[in-house]
Amino acid sequence: MLKDDGLEPRKEEEPNGRPAKRVAGFGEDAQVLALIARVKEKDEAAFKELVERYKTQVAALAFKMVGDYEDAKDISQIVFVKTFYNLKNFDPKKKFSTWLYRITVNSAIDYWRRYKKHKHEDLEEAEGTPLGVGLSPEAVYFRKDTADRIRKALEVLGPKQRSIFVLRDMEGLEIGEVAAIMNMPQVTVRWYLHRARTQLRSELARRLRAAGAKKKA
Repeated sequence: MLKDDGLEPRKEEEPNGRPAKRVAGFGEDAQVLALIARVKEKDEAAFKELVERYKTQVAALAFKMVGDYEDAKDISQIVFVKTFYNLKNFDPKKKFSTWLYRITVNSAIDYWRRYKKHKHEDLEEAEGTPLGVGLSPEAVYFRKDTADRIRKALEVLGPKQRSIFVLRDMEGLEIGEVAAIMNMPQVTVRWYLHRARTQLRSELARRLRAAGAKKKA
């Protein structure tokens, strides 16, 4: 397990080895800031409301990082325990979800490295989205098959590449916010993202060739 607790940005370097410059954060909305202020005053109801607001996003991100529903639940609990005890350190000038996502990513990486589990659940199920709503049977099969192939292919990526790919291409965050979460310059994020996409394409192509050869055998 890594020595830090996931609350502070990890020090990164540019591809050329120079220290990365910290990316500026994003402002937060007044309602969330009000909840945070109440939590800092030991208001447990406010903390429960904060958890309710973000628990789905945290669980979904954790699942995409580790590929296992039960592990994602464990990671979510770890994340909110860290949040409760360290919210006093949160800078209200920054975006809370960025801070929370950083804790989630770092906690997932630590958990993943520690346990090295390879159990998996369906991505749609973990996010609470019925797989077949509004889709034809063929579309349902294609969507599930594609998600399954990508999930398995993600295993070839290292922690940084996996984190950035999940945040950008699966969570749909802007490059700037991914950079803030990962504490990297945007150019470094784009470099890791390019590497991740290239490796995934290669791994998916390899798996398709292997599946085709198996059918012919």
